[in-house]
Amino acid sequence: MAVLSAGLLLFRQGGTDDVEVLLGHMGGPYWARKDDGAWSVPKGEHSPDEDPRAAAAREFTEELGSEPPPGPLLELGTVRQRGGKQITVFALQADFDAEHITPGVFELEWPPRSGSVRVFPEIDRAAWFDTDTARRKLVPGQVEFVDRLLGSLAPAPGTATS
Repeated sequence: MAVLSAGLLLFRQGGTDDVEVLLGHMGGPYWARKDDGAWSVPKGEHSPDEDPRAAAAREFTEELGSEPPPGPLLELGTVRQRGGKQITVFALQADFDAEHITPGVFELEWPPRSGSVRVFPEIDRAAWFDTDTARRKLVPGQVEFVDRLLGSLAPAPGTATS
C-alpha cells in the first residue's frame, strides 16, 4: 500500500501576476546545508481512513506551530513521488507570519550508528517565495503543485480580465 501524505500550500496575490507561496525548509542534518531543492509544502503522512483535508490542516499545525488561516481550500490533486508516496495538496489564499514559527520536532540517531539520538525541527524555517523561485527551492516532486496552483488561478480562456 502506498504511503499517503497531505499538505497545505498557502498563497497570496499582489497583482495579477504576483503570486507568492509559503514553503518550509526541511529540518534535520540531511538538509542543513542545502537550499535549492530542500524546501517543501508543509505536509505529512496520514492513514487511508483520514480525510486528506483534515490531515493537511493537522500537518500544517504540527510543522509550523500555528493552525492554518481560515478560508476555502482549493484542491490541487495528488502527485505520486518517485518512492511511491502519494501527496495530496490543497491551496489556501491567506497571509501567514513566516518569521515566527514553532515547528514540531523529530528524533534521529545522529551521527549515524553513533548511538546518540538528537532532536531536530521538522521545518527549520519558513518563507514566502515568488513562483519562479519556489520552483527552484522545492524538492522536484512537488513543483507540479505550483504549476497546478497557477493554472487554477489563470482566467478561463475567452474571459475578460479587468
